[in-house]
Amino acid sequence: MKNNKGKSLAGLVLALAVVGLFGFFGYTCLDDIKLGLDLAGGVSITYQATEENPSREDMADTIYKLQQRVESYSTEAEVYQEGSNRINVDIPGVSDANAILEELGKPGSLTFTDEEGNVLLDGTQVENAQPVIGDNNGIREYMVDLTFTEEGAETFAKATEENIGKRIAVVYDGQIYSNPMVQEAITQGQCQITGISSYEEAQRLASTIRIGSLSLELEELRSNVVGAQLGQDAITTSLMAGAVGFAIVVVFMIVVYRIPGAAASIALTLYVGLILVLLAAFEITLTLPGVAGIVLSIGMAVDANVIIFTRIKEEIGAGKTVHTAIQSGFHKALSAIIDGNVTTLIAAAVLFWRGSGTVKGFASTLALGIILSMFTAQFVTKFILNAFYGLGFQSEKFYGTKKDRKSVDFLGKRKLCFVLSAAVILIGFAGLAVNGAGEGNMLNYSMEFVGGTSTNVTFNEDLSLEELSSEVVPVVEAVTGDADVQTQKVAGTNEVIIKTRTLSVEEREALNQSLTDHFGIDKESITAESISGAISSEMRTDAAVAVIMATICMLLYIWFRFKDIRFASSAVIALLHDVFVVLTCYAVFRWSVGSTFIACMLTIVGYSINATIVIFDRIRENLKLSGRKADLAEIVNASITQTFTRSVNTSLTTFIMVFVLYIMGVSSIREFALPLMVGIVCGAYSSVCITGALWYIMTIGKNNRYKKTMEAVKTVSKKK
Repeated sequence: MKNNKGKSLAGLVLALAVVGLFGFFGYTCLDDIKLGLDLAGGVSITYQATEENPSREDMADTIYKLQQRVESYSTEAEVYQEGSNRINVDIPGVSDANAILEELGKPGSLTFTDEEGNVLLDGTQVENAQPVIGDNNGIREYMVDLTFTEEGAETFAKATEENIGKRIAVVYDGQIYSNPMVQEAITQGQCQITGISSYEEAQRLASTIRIGSLSLELEELRSNVVGAQLGQDAITTSLMAGAVGFAIVVVFMIVVYRIPGAAASIALTLYVGLILVLLAAFEITLTLPGVAGIVLSIGMAVDANVIIFTRIKEEIGAGKTVHTAIQSGFHKALSAIIDGNVTTLIAAAVLFWRGSGTVKGFASTLALGIILSMFTAQFVTKFILNAFYGLGFQSEKFYGTKKDRKSVDFLGKRKLCFVLSAAVILIGFAGLAVNGAGEGNMLNYSMEFVGGTSTNVTFNEDLSLEELSSEVVPVVEAVTGDADVQTQKVAGTNEVIIKTRTLSVEEREALNQSLTDHFGIDKESITAESISGAISSEMRTDAAVAVIMATICMLLYIWFRFKDIRFASSAVIALLHDVFVVLTCYAVFRWSVGSTFIACMLTIVGYSINATIVIFDRIRENLKLSGRKADLAEIVNASITQTFTRSVNTSLTTFIMVFVLYIMGVSSIREFALPLMVGIVCGAYSSVCITGALWYIMTIGKNNRYKKTMEAVKTVSKKK
C-alpha cells in the first residue's frame, strides 16, 4: 500500500513539475508570440498603380491577388484600396518595411520572352510560383515550380513547342532574372526553372514571379508604421481578464466536481502553458479572432472534462466502485469527446484550407487548441486523477454521485420552443429589412467591410504610437463617435494617417477643426481619401464558401458516425438557428459588423455542434440499450436530462471566461465578447431544446410513413 502511495505521490509531483515547467515556459513565451495588427501593429506599404485611371475590375483583381501573396508572410495581413489608384498592404508584427518589400517582391511588369525579345506570355498568366529543393544524383538542386492559369498553360505549351533548344527568359521590369533552356514542349501547365545557385535565390525569384502576376503594375509610394488598433491597454486588460476568468473556472470545477475538478484544473493549466508555447513555436499570428479560437478550444477542453466527470458520477450512482467508475467514465465519454472534437477539427481544417485572413487565423488557433484539449482531457487528467486516487482519495464523497432521476419532458415543450425561436428569427429578418430600407445597409458594417475615410495629418512633432493612442484617438472618437479608429505613422516624417468610418463633408470639417484646436497644426496640411474595406468581396466569398464546405463536411461526418442522416440534418438546422439568432441581435441592436464578426459566427457554430453531439451520442447509446421497440420520446427526454448538467456547466464555464472579458475589456473587446455570450447561451438552448426535438420529429415522421406503407400493402394483399 505504501509503495502504491509512493508511486502515486511521485506521479503527482512529476505532473505538477511538468505543469509548472510549461506554465513558466508559456509565460516567458508571451513576448515571442506574433501579434496581429489589432494587437501589436506592424507596417503598412502603400502602392500606386502606374496607370493613371485603372479600371475597377483591375484594382479589385490586383487587391485580391496581392492578398493571397502577403498571406504567405502572415495570414492576418490586410490589403485594401485607397482613393482610385492606390493599394495599402498592412502586415502585422513587423517594423521594417524594407525587409518586407525584399521578401514580398516588388510589384512590376513580368514577361516571358524568346531569344529575339518577343513577349510570349506575361505574369497575369501565372497562377503560382514556389521555391523547391530537388536531388540530382545526390547533388542538391534549387528550382522554382511554376503553375500557369488555363489560358497561360495553352500559351506556354505553344511557346515551348516552338522554342525547343532555345531559351525563354523571365524578364522583370526590364531585367532578366532567369534564362533557362527549353528542353521539351511543356503541355501540362507546369514547369520548373532550374540552374539557381541557392534556395534564397529561388525564394526571391518565386516571389518576383508571384508578385508580377498582378493585373496592374504598381510602384511603392510610402511605408508607414501601424499603431495597434486595440492598444497596449486592451492587451493588458485582456490578459488580466483571461487570468481572472480562468481562476473562476478553476474554483467552479473544484467546487462542483471536487477531486476530479482539481485534476482537471491542473490539466487545464498545462493546456494553457502548452498552447502559449506552441503559438510561439509555430509562429502563429495571434489576433482577436485567434483569441476567439482559443476561447472556444478552452471551452471544449472544459467540456471534455465535464463529460468524463458526469460519467464517473453516473457510474458511482449505479453502484460501481470509485476505481471502476473512473476507468468506465473515461471509456464511455470517449466517443462523445472524439466525435465533438473531430467534427470541429474537420471544420477548422476546411476553414484554414479555403478561408483567408482572419478566418485562417481563427482556424489555426482553434485546430491547435482542439488537439491539445483532447490530449489533456484524455491523458493528463486521467493520469492526475489516478494519482489522487492512489494517494488515498478513494471515497465516493470526493467524486460525487449521480443517480438516475425522472426525465424532464423536454419534448412536451418543443412547440413553444419552435415558436419562440421562429419569432426571434423573424424579428431578425424584419430588422434587416428595416435597416436596409432606412439606413441603406442591413447591418452596421464597420470599416473592414465597407471602407471609410483616411485622414493624413502632419503634426508639429513626432508623436509616438502610445501618444497617438492616448491623445489623438480620443479626439477623433469624440468627433466621429466611432470606436474603431486606426492610426499609422509615415516612416521618417511627422505625418500620421488616421482611419475611421466614412465621414461626411461636415464631419471631415469638424475633425479638421478639432485636430487644429487640440494640437495647433496647420489645417491646410490635412488631407483625406476614401479607402475600401480590408475585407474585400472576394474574401467574403472565400469565407462563405469555407463555411458552407465546413458545414457539409460536418454533416457527412455526423451522418457517417451516427449512421442516420436525421442526426446530421438536425445538427445543421440547429447551427443555422444559432447563426440567425445572433444575426438578429446584430440587426436589432446595430452591433458593429467587422473582422471579428466572421470569427464570432464560426465560434458559435463550433460551440453549438459540440454541444449537440454530446446529446446525440447519449441518444445513440440509449437506443442501443433499449432496442427498437423503445419509446422514442422517453429516450430523447432521458438523454437530454442525463446530459443537462453537462450542458449547463460547460456553457457556464465558457460564458464566465467571455463575460469577464466583456466586463474588464475595452470597448472594442466588448464588441467582440457580447455576441459570443449570446452565441454561447443560444448554443446551449438549441442543443437542449431544438436538436433532440428535430431528430424526434424526423424519426417519428419516417416511422409513421413506414407504418402507413405497410398498412396499405396489407390492405392490398387482403383484397387479393
